[in-house]
Amino acid sequence: MSQFTLYRNVDSTSNETYPYFVDIQNTLLNDLNSRVVIPLSPHTALQKTDVKNLCPIIDIDGTSFVLLTHQITSVPKSILKSEVRTLEHIRYEILGAMDMLISGI
Repeated sequence: MSQFTLYRNVDSTSNETYPYFVDIQNTLLNDLNSRVVIPLSPHTALQKTDVKNLCPIIDIDGTSFVLLTHQITSVPKSILKSEVRTLEHIRYEILGAMDMLISGI
């Protein structure tokens, strides 16, 4: 499992609200049975927020999704089965959103 990999949420109870997760956990911790992820939600589902650095908008196959950094969570490694692609190209946006959440900058 690689850091900044986007996965489809295969859990039928939550995948309509959160269709994707991005794995943000460092690969040094691959032996753990859980992964730290940030959920993504369709852009239309998000209430207006003034903190754009906290919730960057990401395009996935022509559709806008919002990185819900404030809903960072862990999930069992076993549910991250459906790898979509890497988001390595926006790693600094993701790290910036995490910085905003943790340090406010």
